[in-house]
Amino acid sequence: MPKIDIAKATVRTTTVYPPEFQHVVRGREKTVLGDVVCLTQFGVNLTRLKPGTAFALRHWHHNEDEFVYILEGELVLIEDDGEVLLRPGDAAGFKTGVPNGHHLINKIATRRRLSRDRHARAVRPRAISGCRLDLVRNLARPC
Repeated sequence: MPKIDIAKATVRTTTVYPPEFQHVVRGREKTVLGDVVCLTQFGVNLTRLKPGTAFALRHWHHNEDEFVYILEGELVLIEDDGEVLLRPGDAAGFKTGVPNGHHLINKIATRRRLSRDRHARAVRPRAISGCRLDLVRNLARPC
């Protein structure tokens, strides 16, 4: 089992969102762990969110499941049923095809970490790209 040297993984601070939406995720640092070992069925990212930053715009998935696990700090999960505070050890999951718009925001004044996993049922051609977040996603990536 290849050990991932997290210090050598790429850290991304850019986003694919149009300019008018980029402010929502400004302050997000995503370390792409899955690419280090050329994962193709799912990916793993470790993300840090600075105060006031969200990991993504509010969304739901047509082709993949999503799983979130909080590593440290507290994040607010916002979804159709309202808001809930997630703390270290808490998890949340979202089944593919269920139109429950959701996202996580660091509303606290210090950096937070969480784990976010996305398992796709079909390969998606695009990535949805400090709290700490592991993102598992299914994307076609050349190795």
